[in-house]
Parts: sequence; C-alpha cells; structure tokens
Amino acid sequence: MRAEIDKRAMAALSSGHLATDFANGALPALLPFFVERFDLSYTLAALLMLASAFSSSVIQPFFGIWSDRRGAIWLLPTGVAVAGLGIALAANAPRYWLVLLFVLVSGVGVAAYHPEGSKFAAYTSGSRRASGMSLFSIGGNIGYALGPAIATPLVLWQGLRGGLLLAVPCLVVAALLVAAGRYLASFSPERTGARSLTGDDQPGALTILLGVIALRSVSWFGLVTFVPLWAVSLGHSKAYGNQLLTFMLLAGAAGTLTAGPLADRIGRRPVLIGSIAATAPLTLVFVAVGGLVGAFALALVGACVIGTFGVTMVMSQEYLPRRIGLASGLSIGMSIGLGGIAAVGLGALADAVDLRTSLYVCAAVPLAAVALAAFLPSSRAPARFAPEPVSR
Repeated sequence: MRAEIDKRAMAALSSGHLATDFANGALPALLPFFVERFDLSYTLAALLMLASAFSSSVIQPFFGIWSDRRGAIWLLPTGVAVAGLGIALAANAPRYWLVLLFVLVSGVGVAAYHPEGSKFAAYTSGSRRASGMSLFSIGGNIGYALGPAIATPLVLWQGLRGGLLLAVPCLVVAALLVAAGRYLASFSPERTGARSLTGDDQPGALTILLGVIALRSVSWFGLVTFVPLWAVSLGHSKAYGNQLLTFMLLAGAAGTLTAGPLADRIGRRPVLIGSIAATAPLTLVFVAVGGLVGAFALALVGACVIGTFGVTMVMSQEYLPRRIGLASGLSIGMSIGLGGIAAVGLGALADAVDLRTSLYVCAAVPLAAVALAAFLPSSRAPARFAPEPVSR
C-alpha cells in the first residue's frame, strides 16, 4: 500500500465530487423560488428534497454492488454529467411534477458517482485513509456550498431559466474525468491480491454506524431544507437565507480539513461522537438566539456534521473491507436517504404546528445518534483492498 496520497488522482476525484454535489446543493437554494412559483406548502417543498435524497442516496448501494462485482469507472463522468443536466432542467421546468422528475434524474447521477468515486479515493489515499477521504469529501463540501452561492444570483438575474447554466460546470468536469480515466484506472488493486488479506467484514458494526448516520442525517436534512425558508419566515430576503446556507456549508469544508487528519491521529470513533454531540446545542442556539450568534452557531454545525462525512465513509469501508463499493454506497446512500424521508415529516410538522418546532426537533435528534454511536467498535484499516473487477 502506498504511503502518500496521489495528488493528481485525488484532484480529479475531488473535482468530480465537487461537480455532483454542486448540482445537488443547488436544489435547497431553488426551493424558495419553487415555493413562490408553484405556491407550494412546506410539505411539497420538502418532497423535492425527498426525491433528491431518494434518487441520490437510497439507490447508491445498488451502484456500489455493481461496482464491486463488475467494475464501473465509466460511472464517474456519466454521473457528473447526468447530475448537472437534471438540476438544470428542473430549474426551468414549467410544472411542479416536471421539477420532481428532473430532480429524480439529477439524483441518479449523484448516486452513480459516489460509490465509485469514494472507492477510487480509498485506492489513491494509501495509508492515510481518513485524510485522503477528507480531501475527496471537501470537493463535495465546496460543491454543495457553491450550489446555492451560484444558483441564487443566477435565478435573481435571469429568473429560473438562468438555472439552465447550472449544467455547464458539471459537463466540463465530466469531460475532464473522461480524459483522466486511464490514469485513475491504474490505481485499481492488482488481481493477484489475495482476498483473505482484506480483513473480516463486520456487518453488525456497519449496521450501528448506518443508524448513527441516519440519525445525523435527519437533523442535517432538516437544516438544509429549512434554513433558507426559516430566514424568509423571519422577514429576511431569499438571498440572505441562501447566504446562511452557504455559510454553513463552507464552514463544513473547513471542518473536513480538520476532522480527517484528526481521525487518522486519535481514531475515527471519538471524532465522530464528539462532533455529533456538539450539533444539538449549536442548533438550539441558531434557532433560539439567532442573529450573528445564531449564524456562527450554524456555521459550527456545518463544520461538525460535514466534517465527519469522510470519517464515516472510511469507517464503513473498514467495517466492510471486502465490499467497499457497497459500504460506500450504504454510508452515503441508503442511510442518508432516510434523512430525506424525515425532511418530509419535518415539513408536515411545520405545516401542522410551525417551522420553529421542526427546527427544535432537528436539535434533539443528534442526542439519539450520540447514544447509538457509543456502541460502535473501533475500526481498523485492513491490510489490503479486495481486487478491483475489470470494468465492463
């Protein structure tokens, strides 16, 4: 196993992650405009997030299984292109049901990219697995933050038709990934690697971890969905609400740079538990206090939650070393998709009671995640990855 991270390969993979999550991150910023255009309730707005979560997350394990069995490096450029085209067409769709359809299409592109991308990120990280996965994750973090930062001025300038331009960066990155495909493929483990050296799978530990990720995602999806709408409900502009969202997401990118190396140094589990434990009081401060103090607390929530995305991805691969494509798809797929389902429930709660109550629920859920995380065993890097199948 190589000792250092290959910077060229990681730059390509992280760029692809940036582009797919850029498309994914544009959706929350578009929600206030969709609410105004189609006169949507909070529940129908949250349904768009559910559609995105379902298609981009729940089906990821199936792409992971495909990747483990057959190899699928072609999913890298294809996923990026489909993600960008889907969200661009959704922005300009004339009917709500068409928006829903194109959001689903965009999500499929996101789902296609992530298992294969995270698997190759592990291959190119060498022995510094958590640090490497953090570099891969930061591309997604920045992309998700750039989504609202770019989508909002585009729509304010050109109307929802301007959202068609959201496809451009994704198509450019897809072309770059096609060009880099042969170089990335060179990092696949050799077929002569003995499968017995990969370490033992721990499905029980992975199940606990997926529960922790799902609970973390309930709170996270609630915030991503309702932070812009919360700001608007308090009398602020749509632009201000999306600035808050961007601030939270950019802080998450900074948290990622800290969490990965820290997890390599002191262990994955303590970093994960500490970060989740901090999100409950910080979310409470954002809702109850507001203002500059609340905005700063929200930024710290982003640093804590997004900062550990890469850590949990590495843990899932170390708990299931024989099937890291499936592990990656599950950790950033099905369990996160449950957060999207919860967002619809939180939207219904906001319609029935008020939005403040839904945000208080977002503050309480991480406490359950901390309690469950206490049962996680330590994860340990396997001696070697399982061989990569030949792409077909």
